[in-house]
Amino acid sequence: MKSSLISPGRRDHPDCAAFTFVELLVVIFVLMVLAILVLPALACTQPDSRTFQCLNNLSQMGRAWRMYADDNNGVLLASLDFNDGLKRVNWCTGGLDFYGDNASNWDVNKDLARSPIQPYLGKNAYASWKCPADLSTVTTVGGKRLPRVRSISMNATFSYGGWLPSPPYLVYGKDTQIANPSQTFVFMDEHPDGINDGNMSVQMAPPGSTTAQIIDYPAGLHDGACGMSFADGHSEDHRWTGLTIKPRVNYTSSLPLNVSAGDSVSDVIWLSSVTTVHK
Repeated sequence: MKSSLISPGRRDHPDCAAFTFVELLVVIFVLMVLAILVLPALACTQPDSRTFQCLNNLSQMGRAWRMYADDNNGVLLASLDFNDGLKRVNWCTGGLDFYGDNASNWDVNKDLARSPIQPYLGKNAYASWKCPADLSTVTTVGGKRLPRVRSISMNATFSYGGWLPSPPYLVYGKDTQIANPSQTFVFMDEHPDGINDGNMSVQMAPPGSTTAQIIDYPAGLHDGACGMSFADGHSEDHRWTGLTIKPRVNYTSSLPLNVSAGDSVSDVIWLSSVTTVHK
């Protein structure tokens, strides 16, 4: 009679080999090395939550801008106060600095609540006006430390385009005039030390330019990248390559206008390509 007992040391599957302790350590070591190599690369390519929120804010602003135009027979909001015969309205009055007696810095009721775009964003929905990575604050006359309320500006080609220069570049008063909506930015985060009015000026630098000027500095708060929304409705995060165009943020009104682009000529050429086109 055969016994049903399994003798000591016998395996049901003699061909299956288990990991030894040393082999297990080697596998763990290899996985750790791969993690060290791969995770930094992923961190550089995946936007953080503040970047996602910024792009969402810009998308909401872009939708509100489009809804305003749809309700006004295609007439666009202007980036400045001026008269071009279309009775256009400035999208945002007031100017920012770091002075506490300037309520435009810290009081949403001063300019934002009165903006013609605000009803399309929703009552008391003011978060869309500022990139969450912008940490700028001011100390009011009463001694309170309050965050500034806005970090975005509108493409100057939606006014008279004073810095373009014009002619020979197009400016836009109606939505049907925009030559290339997917390559025309509407809103952009502006550098905290340079933002003032709601107008983002660009001096055009055509392809092949070897020199260029920076008028208003774009932001670079997303690890050297800047959020922007376009006339066709999409938003994107653009990374600047030069150093001149992304100076250190000091949270003081310290950036001069109209300076040489230096090592950032290619950045200004790209920025020009999404600003407007030749007539």
